[in-house]
Amino acid sequence: MGSDYYETLEVNRNATDADIKKAYRRLALKFHPSSNRDPGSTEKFSQLGEAYDVLSDPRKKATYDKFGVEGLKGGIPPEFGSGGAWSYKYVYHANPDKTFRQFFGGDNPFADFYTNDTPHQFGGLQPGVLKVQDSPIERNLHLSLDDLFHGCMKKIKISRRVMNDDGFTSSIRDKILTIDVKPGWKEGTRIIFSKEGDQGPNSIPADIVFIVRQKSHPLFVRQHNDLMYKTQISLEMALTGFSVDVETLDGRLLNIPINDIVHPAYKKVVTGEGMTLSQDPSQRGNLIITFDIQFPEKLDTERKYLIKQALMFKD
Repeated sequence: MGSDYYETLEVNRNATDADIKKAYRRLALKFHPSSNRDPGSTEKFSQLGEAYDVLSDPRKKATYDKFGVEGLKGGIPPEFGSGGAWSYKYVYHANPDKTFRQFFGGDNPFADFYTNDTPHQFGGLQPGVLKVQDSPIERNLHLSLDDLFHGCMKKIKISRRVMNDDGFTSSIRDKILTIDVKPGWKEGTRIIFSKEGDQGPNSIPADIVFIVRQKSHPLFVRQHNDLMYKTQISLEMALTGFSVDVETLDGRLLNIPINDIVHPAYKKVVTGEGMTLSQDPSQRGNLIITFDIQFPEKLDTERKYLIKQALMFKD
């Protein structure tokens, strides 16, 4: 649709909330497809729904007024949202009938004007509203490997639209959601807060879903319940043996002797020193150590001879 929501509703940029509601009421009744069969009325009705959806919401309106439709739909940095602006990418739900029903509080928009016993038939709309739940709102929850190893508590503040006591008007209110992160949770774990999305008179609030995203760690790479640890060693160490010191996620220092000859595909498995298991926090996966063998860039003749002598095996 066009980028000027004010023009769509035929109001100026100084229009009050009451002006916006009055304009939407007049134009939505005029262009509703059930009463207006003119070409373009369906498209106009949809444009009106999107314009009202933005301008009736203080946060979306604040973003639109400051950043235009590009900022509203493209998203703005979170720091610009501190003044009440909508910082997420806005996408209209493309259901203008839903906007229409939410505005009028039912299927009969003429209820305010007709008080006799004869119902006014408005197109194909039927009495009563079937409430449909809004689509889930998904957000990433970034957690460190330490958070997922030990478990932790996260508190997240959300802003949502809440219906007022009159059942028709609404306001934006903040709420704190608490997430009890369990030890051993994995990437992709979903935490669902049922019906914590925006409230509307004729819709069921959306579920808010947080999806665990694991941050990278400077020492370990997680593979399921195992922890991968890579260390550099010299060729001498690979051939003659050595020990590896590894500080675990719970602060212990492991000294692991390596007595085998280490080749590029060699892995040392330390049982029970990996990630906490979510189904049984008393159990852990394994620590798997891999090795990056540093070969010398060049050898002089004498060193080559000594290595050959050292590697000669007698029956």
